[in-house]
Amino acid sequence: MRLLAGILAGQPFASILDGHTGLRRRPMERVAVPLREMGADVATHDGCPPLTIAGGNLRGIDYHLPVASAQVKSAVLLAGLYAEGQTTVRQPGPSRDHTERMLRAQGVSVESRGDKITLAPDTQVLAPISLSIPADFSSAAFPLVAALLVPEAEVTLEAVGVNATRTGLLDVLGAMGAEFIWRNRTEGGGEPVADLVVHSSGLRGIEVSGETVVRMIDEFPILAVAATQARGETLVRDARELRVKEADRIASVVAELRALGASIEERDDGFMVEGPTRLRGAQVRSHGDHRLAMALVVAGLVAEGETVVEGGDVIADSFPDFVSHLQELGAEIE
Repeated sequence: MRLLAGILAGQPFASILDGHTGLRRRPMERVAVPLREMGADVATHDGCPPLTIAGGNLRGIDYHLPVASAQVKSAVLLAGLYAEGQTTVRQPGPSRDHTERMLRAQGVSVESRGDKITLAPDTQVLAPISLSIPADFSSAAFPLVAALLVPEAEVTLEAVGVNATRTGLLDVLGAMGAEFIWRNRTEGGGEPVADLVVHSSGLRGIEVSGETVVRMIDEFPILAVAATQARGETLVRDARELRVKEADRIASVVAELRALGASIEERDDGFMVEGPTRLRGAQVRSHGDHRLAMALVVAGLVAEGETVVEGGDVIADSFPDFVSHLQELGAEIE
């Protein structure tokens, strides 16, 4: 929705963007504000969707992001394609750079210097390209952690996108003692790709904070599961953004892992996990959050007894074949 808002802001017609209940809870003023500065008329509903956009006649701006956000950055850059004059986005820290890579691959002048990204619009049409979309790292994170936690496991994840702006979880798990082997590194459409071989590993607790949080913002539910089996304390800080995802991912992760017997405490900007903990099967809820649902399924693989995840159908939001893939690996899931 945020990326589409950037594109539609440059069109000479009115548009309305709406979505399901979970999406209607997401904050949209953060993208509406810079688009308004560029000249678009953007209205929200109490700061959330639906978005009403009357676009066209945009001007380039120099915009400072208050929070590092690849979605807002991308919306501004995409709107910049239709703007008069150059568009610059300054971010307080690193964020995903897929949009910049794709635009460069299509011939757009996009320059990145540190945390400053500048786009110079061109009168030429975007150049067509041919590429294979790599496997999504945020989805790969779930079988990856499952392989780390299940005894004597080994899983190969093929052709995974390993863009450094996305793989903060790999760095964190590596620091926790996880064992990985990289194979067949290559690049397509400006994106690095590799196979990852993952072995079951003993983990130790660490602290996660700062810029690393942005590079793994979608992986904290599954990190919390890994932390329940790690030796010592795992502390997550600077992750307040988790409270405005599909659900409040701090409160919901803490509540559901506690139901499984985890020693986990909620913090204002994260959580603390003490491990290792022997999890026990229980009935838990997804809270309408696909990533929490998948994390709870992985937790169920290492819990004693049966685990039932209510609302597990939301997994199809991002990973429709998740259950069948785990079943192929030998997991007992219905």
